[in-house]
Amino acid sequence: MSLGIRSRVTVPLKFTDGYRTTAEVVTFTGLADGKEHLALALGDVAGAAVPLVRPHSECLTGDVFGSERCDCGPQLREAVERIATAGGYLLYLRQEGRGIGLYAKLDAYALQDRGMDTYEANRALGHADDERDYTAAAQMLSVLGVTSIDLLSNNPDKAAQLRALDVDVRAVVPTGVHASAANVRYLQAKVSHTAHTIDLPLAV
Repeated sequence: MSLGIRSRVTVPLKFTDGYRTTAEVVTFTGLADGKEHLALALGDVAGAAVPLVRPHSECLTGDVFGSERCDCGPQLREAVERIATAGGYLLYLRQEGRGIGLYAKLDAYALQDRGMDTYEANRALGHADDERDYTAAAQMLSVLGVTSIDLLSNNPDKAAQLRALDVDVRAVVPTGVHASAANVRYLQAKVSHTAHTIDLPLAV
């Protein structure tokens, strides 16, 4: 199947804190990994000189159930509003658990409950620290006609992979810090293992 757009549909969004906006949800054909990734066009995309883009990896526990073991849900909520204000795309990527899948992520949680950090747990299960691949994200941007982006992310690997895939990342814009007593150890691991640009408070 050739690479292209499958459908576009308008979806009104409402978050639990009452924030509302409208997204044009775009689906695709022919993506490299065959997964059902989505692009949400938010705000005045056509009027943005350079769109603000966040590749957000699916997190069922955080995005849907509000789990406080990670910062994914708050990052998703923040990203939607910031992109809607600036004009751009949220790329919702089906890469649960940094690419290892939902069940493996929950297995890793069980190991974390015994004292491992998130990366040690992945390795104990035979996985890499981060198995995500952003080839499909680059393909989505290409199909959407986007060649240059401002990247909303604290993860240096996203910028590195997208640049290697010929996406012009003009600037990297950090997300906010969504630290709590439940996730601060997880955030500290992201800083120490994979150099995420997260300015953690001294105490949470």
